[in-house]
Amino acid sequence: MTTLLSFIILLGILVTIHELGHFIAARSVGVYVEKFSIGMPPKIFTITSKDNGFLFRLFFYKRKEGSLEWQPIYEKLIKKNNRIGTNTEYVVALLPLGGYVKMAGMLDESMDSTLRNKDDEFMSKPLWAKIWILIAGVLMNTLLAIFIFSSIAFFQGVPEYSKEPIVSKVQEEMPAMNTGILPGDKIIRIDEHEIVSWKEMTSVIHASPEKELNIKIDRNGDIQDFKVTTTYTLIPNKGKIDTIGIIGISPQFFYEKSTLLESLSIGLDRTLSSFDLIISSIGMLFSGSASVSDLGGPIMIAQLAGQTAEAGFIPFFTFMALLSVNLAFLNILPIPGLDGGHIFLHLIEGVIRRPLTIKTRMVIQQIGMAFLLMLMFTVLFSDITRLFN
Repeated sequence: MTTLLSFIILLGILVTIHELGHFIAARSVGVYVEKFSIGMPPKIFTITSKDNGFLFRLFFYKRKEGSLEWQPIYEKLIKKNNRIGTNTEYVVALLPLGGYVKMAGMLDESMDSTLRNKDDEFMSKPLWAKIWILIAGVLMNTLLAIFIFSSIAFFQGVPEYSKEPIVSKVQEEMPAMNTGILPGDKIIRIDEHEIVSWKEMTSVIHASPEKELNIKIDRNGDIQDFKVTTTYTLIPNKGKIDTIGIIGISPQFFYEKSTLLESLSIGLDRTLSSFDLIISSIGMLFSGSASVSDLGGPIMIAQLAGQTAEAGFIPFFTFMALLSVNLAFLNILPIPGLDGGHIFLHLIEGVIRRPLTIKTRMVIQQIGMAFLLMLMFTVLFSDITRLFN
């Protein structure tokens, strides 16, 4: 239940923020928004902006002409006199896997090719306004990541690790615990290396994956020797995958207070580092250092959402910030069907100084959607395979 609830909250916030960016940007340049939807069909409830109020509608199965159909089962007009409505329909749908903003005159994934050639249509706006609308979702997700990272740094503080090679925590079912190393032990020697700092100790262990090490520790003045066989983990490094040795220990650390400006700087730095990590990961896919099977989809996201939620607010919101960066990066790629694909098409029109035909646009959109569906299927297949393995 925790996994499902945290998954819904996580995607709900990220999608809402993303689509809110498009919505605000569209309204700021006078584009009529027909629908603002969070989630994918079927609808659960809708609120439509009307003159003198709002129309609320609740949806569920209802018998109609002898068969059950998903349709409104309750509706009510919430009156607010002298209010001028926009006729925009705000939707909360059942499946928490996406959302969209339907704008007038927008040739998008809905394959709607109807244009009225009015001033409030997307296609009637200048190039800069179109790009502003299209990029606003990516900007909102990026700002959300900066806000979360900055807030964590401000309220929690910045972790500073002790330079001394003193064990603070020992992970379960890892070589250090299995060998008998305890919290509070000070590592003073590994093989022929004298250890005086945590950094020096980790460099020796990282350079020795799946090797037996002779580790000498100081336990409250009692010098003891241990033979520890390291295990390993994989980390990205400059577009490649490095295998490093680990034994499952953590250093002592404390939190230093940070000012508002320092927190904002940390938030920006962590957001940029997250983008850099994504670019490195893509580089590893193309170089063969990583495979498509390493990609995660909705199942992995749900699992990680549940795990981080159980670990606490800070791990959960940190994961949310990382996922927000991933969503921003994915959407800015020049793939038809994504925000970046739309921007790319409009830039082409700006270069050739004439609009592409509706037929050409629709063909490109269909190709893009086919590619995205193939990618979604591949990632979902990897998710399911990983789940059963």
